[in-house]
Amino acid sequence: MSRRRPARRPTADGINPRQPCPCGSGKRYKSCHGSGGTTLVARPFAGLASEGDWIALRELVPAGTAPLRLTGEYADRDVTVATVLPMALPALTRADGRILLGLQVNSSGDDVSRDVADALLRALAADPGTTLPYDGPAGDGPRLQDLVGDEPLRVTVHDDFAFWLDGAEAGSADVAASLEQANSAVMPTVRLAGPEAAYWCQVGDKAHLRWVLPHEEDVLLDALARLSAAGTLDLGEGTRYAGSFRAHGVLVPVWDLPHDAPASDWEEPAAAFAKRLAPVLAGGGELTDAERRARAGLRGRQLTLR
Repeated sequence: MSRRRPARRPTADGINPRQPCPCGSGKRYKSCHGSGGTTLVARPFAGLASEGDWIALRELVPAGTAPLRLTGEYADRDVTVATVLPMALPALTRADGRILLGLQVNSSGDDVSRDVADALLRALAADPGTTLPYDGPAGDGPRLQDLVGDEPLRVTVHDDFAFWLDGAEAGSADVAASLEQANSAVMPTVRLAGPEAAYWCQVGDKAHLRWVLPHEEDVLLDALARLSAAGTLDLGEGTRYAGSFRAHGVLVPVWDLPHDAPASDWEEPAAAFAKRLAPVLAGGGELTDAERRARAGLRGRQLTLR
């Protein structure tokens, strides 16, 4: 008789060892950062104002920017955080000293917050007109939480990467080639007005709402299960809750939407959903049998972003 292998328990950070590693390597956590060699910071943007928008700019938004207010000795520096920069640079300084800080880079270490802070500090110390390539994982230096003011991000979503073209770097052949390639892959995306970190996007003939909800995962799953059992998990006629994916320690629920309705049509339904969600998030208590079945179904509907 074969013995049944015991289920693997989540780690102290709440990561299932069999789930894909949050670092984005494509490996299971147990074979990557869960193997004992290094410690992954599963929720690197926790503690920042607009944690959901930080995650969205890192993982969801093709072309977006937000001004960044620094603290302390760097408070007077002009810094803009961006989704991706030419050639996926971590940072660059313009000829006039303004800084662009990139979130979507080709490599990162165990703490994304520390890596981004390291790129920012290198840019702050660099001469104007300098591009800063990836320089390996950051050491034990400051994190973004140590450098950034407690101010919500004011995100602007762009239709293309024209925001790259400012100053001497605009004439670079490498930048021009990178710009053309990047623009060809831009997916129409809109940040909804009102709820934080709710992004409408269109992929071919399909439209979706991707909403970064920075609540503790088990609490959020319980709340979504209650709404599902009550039949109120959708966003209205023609919509469907498709599932969720994990990004930097939180869940990102996804809804399928009618493709022919503009993004602005979903601002009121999203606001109404937020009102339905708030009391069940705060309610607690044991789930009913129907809610437990709904929860099991929701946990099984994990999506792949790419």
